[in-house]
Parts: sequence; structure tokens; C-alpha cells
Amino acid sequence: MRMENAGPPAARGSARHSCLSGPLDPRKLDSPEFRGATALPPREPLRSSRLVGDRASRICCHPDSGAPVQPRAMALRYPMAVGLNKGHKVTKNVSKPRHSRRRGRLTKHTKFVRDMIREVCGFAPYERRAMELLKVSKDKRALKFIKKRVGTHIRAKRKREELSNVLAAMRKAAAKKD
Repeated sequence: MRMENAGPPAARGSARHSCLSGPLDPRKLDSPEFRGATALPPREPLRSSRLVGDRASRICCHPDSGAPVQPRAMALRYPMAVGLNKGHKVTKNVSKPRHSRRRGRLTKHTKFVRDMIREVCGFAPYERRAMELLKVSKDKRALKFIKKRVGTHIRAKRKREELSNVLAAMRKAAAKKD
């Protein structure tokens, strides 16, 4: 039994459809021979007056009828057509901050409790040593020392600021006493 069309597949395909051999030519895409081979619907020629594409048709066409719609021009807030101040003049809707944003905010009650504890307990040993360093103007050494004790750079800066404010208040109180 002999097989017909024996040979490479490219040779067989080129015998049936001459437009499929070699690189595709855009002019051959509309030929009836090519459309029959690939079962594609006939293509519409592109018109420059109409936008092409699904997104463009959704934007520029009426949703129910599909008729083209002219985009509405926005009213200007200021004599500017573009930029941050374009559009309608409106009053901004100010929303109050979320409750989750209040974490860490000092309340009157918290301040009172902390001051009471400070008055009763005094300062921790590392805070007293840091205050001694601050008294002799060793700010950088005090920061490094506090950072080692409290863990992070930002917390150390805050603690150094707090202790230097305490020292300033003590100096002010001593000057007032004299």
C-alpha cells in the first residue's frame, strides 16, 4: 500500500494553499483562499473616522444603542483646562481620621498617670547614667548608650530628648529657686 502526499508537511501544505508558504503577506490575509484555509471571517477595512477596539467602543458609544456619543467637556474650576485644578468647583468632603490612627497619641489621662509614676518611682538606672552623659555634653555617647538599652534608634532619640528636657526643667527650677 502506497501513501500519497508522502514528504515533509510544509511541502504538503504549500501544494494545497500557496499563500501559506513562506512569510505571511498582509495583502494575502484578505484573499478568499487564505480565509477558507483558516476559517476567519472577512475583515473590515479600518476607517480613520471611527475608533477601533473594544475599549474605545465602550467609551465613545452609547451603552444601549451603540450610537457614537460626543464626550462631555468638564466645567472648569479655574481658567485651566488641564492640571490639578481642572474640573468642577466643589467643596472638599473632609472626613475625620480613622480610629486606628490614634494609636500612640498622648491623652490627658495617660499623661497624668505617667507623671504620677515618674514622681513616685523616679528614673531607671540607665536613665540616670544617660542624664549624667547629657550633663557633660556627651550627646552622641548618650544616644549610643540609650540605643543599646531601649533597642531602636528612633526610641533612643525620643528618650534622649525626654531626658534633656528633664535636665532643662531641673536647671530652670534651680535658677528660679536662687
